[in-house]
Amino acid sequence: MEVLRRSSVFAAEVMEVFDRSPTDKELVSQAKALCRDYINSRLIRAGVSWSKPDYNAPVPGGKLAEVSTILLRLGDELEYIRPNVYRNIARQLNISLHSETVVTDAFLAVAAQIFTAGITWGKVVSLYAVAAGLAVDCVRHAQPAMVHTIVDCLGEFVRKTLVTWLKRRGGWADITKCVVNTDVSLRSHWLVAAVCSFGHFLKAIFFVLLPER
Repeated sequence: MEVLRRSSVFAAEVMEVFDRSPTDKELVSQAKALCRDYINSRLIRAGVSWSKPDYNAPVPGGKLAEVSTILLRLGDELEYIRPNVYRNIARQLNISLHSETVVTDAFLAVAAQIFTAGITWGKVVSLYAVAAGLAVDCVRHAQPAMVHTIVDCLGEFVRKTLVTWLKRRGGWADITKCVVNTDVSLRSHWLVAAVCSFGHFLKAIFFVLLPER
């Protein structure tokens, strides 16, 4: 009965967050929970085994679980359009995965490049796809601890760059309004725009990271 009571209280708290304007801290916390879920999904899909040491990290529940499902579906669509763009990211950027500073700087530089011309949900999905692709690379290269670095890095980027935009839209739940066309020959324009934005980051990132090499 106690477990049931606590579950009800937790569910009520989750709904309360989505029934009012979320705080900056809540938006960042949700962003990180969504990132962990997205990365875990991609690691499973890639057939990469790993152990998650941070068992106390919150997982998406209630409305956030729905947001996570939509985010993953949109990510599937984005990766369908350009399957090679979000794979082997470390190799594309020519960076070492043994340095936390290099991984962090690379991810933040890519994130900044993606959002150079403004913020859209397509670009947000692209950011998560990049984080997941980089996380898969890290685990494959025996650097699983870097996954948490990437999650924290994404959370910090959201705090500095996306929080205001998210608050204007009422929070992460706004992404559920996105409709994905099921016809593979008619992919949504916002996804195409996201791919185009991402397609330019490799050239830019070379010059951003060049002084670090």
